[in-house]
Amino acid sequence: MPVEYKDYYKTLGVSKNASAEEIKKAYRKLARQHHPDVNRKPEAEKRFKEINEANEVLSDPEKRKRYDAVGPEWERFQQGGQQPGGFQWVYTGPPGQDPFNGEAGGFSDFFRTLFGEGAADFDTGPLFGRPSTRRRRAVAGADVEHEVEITLAEAYKGTERSVELRLPDGTTRRLSVKVPAGVRDGQRIRLAGQGAPGGGGGPAGDLFLRVRVRPHPVFERDGEDLRLVLPVALHEALLGADVTVPTLKGRVSLRIPPETQNGRTIRLAGQGMPRATGGHGDLYVTLKVVLPTKLTDKERELVRELAASRADEDPRKSLL
Repeated sequence: MPVEYKDYYKTLGVSKNASAEEIKKAYRKLARQHHPDVNRKPEAEKRFKEINEANEVLSDPEKRKRYDAVGPEWERFQQGGQQPGGFQWVYTGPPGQDPFNGEAGGFSDFFRTLFGEGAADFDTGPLFGRPSTRRRRAVAGADVEHEVEITLAEAYKGTERSVELRLPDGTTRRLSVKVPAGVRDGQRIRLAGQGAPGGGGGPAGDLFLRVRVRPHPVFERDGEDLRLVLPVALHEALLGADVTVPTLKGRVSLRIPPETQNGRTIRLAGQGMPRATGGHGDLYVTLKVVLPTKLTDKERELVRELAASRADEDPRKSLL
């Protein structure tokens, strides 16, 4: 049964004259978009493998040259191993690794037919001649991106996560990773050499952790600073009080000055998030005066007395 020709340029969405840098950018964008750990659609894994196969060929100058040469004469090439220009395919590698029958895990029949098992390196004559027994050219492994979700408290102290990575070749790997204190939502953390393994002795790619910090029910983050709305009673605002304030490292005492207006913000130095350069940001506490309800007759009379003593005051005067 004829093997279907694959247009790797179309797979990556680049032109046939695309530069190595353009191919690299297109691959990384598509790999992030269709990685099975990020994209849960049923067809994502198949699409991810197609993208990696296209990159395996177009990012390697030797493979790309061979692929471009075969393209116009693909039907003649696949008939009995006949190469363009009349060259006959002669395999000289180890026994049991016939490139037309071998298995190249994760790659299509088209790839195996064109490059053989393991995509071994080939000599290049006028039309790249016959396969060589030289070792495969060292190729760096692909980078892998993985998302982890943590709480704001974990971002404050730093934490550790066990993650399972799905690599471009279809295999999985589990490892423990450390998330540093002070990490921000959306921040990418690079772990060198923890990505996909390289080929032909090449270095492994890198792992990029994208951190998602869940919203906190009390604190709002503003860079390295934190913000908190603190309810206070009317008498606390009028007479002043010492109140307890929560922070991410424990409770602290806050002095509310007498006659504090609603909405006033007080800074607590050093009670924010850890800074990368050392130290911590600040905690900004905004006071929200809560008016009393279900007043007793005595309390109502006291309020009337207060109103009578301040009858000449008009807080809306500036608006008139």
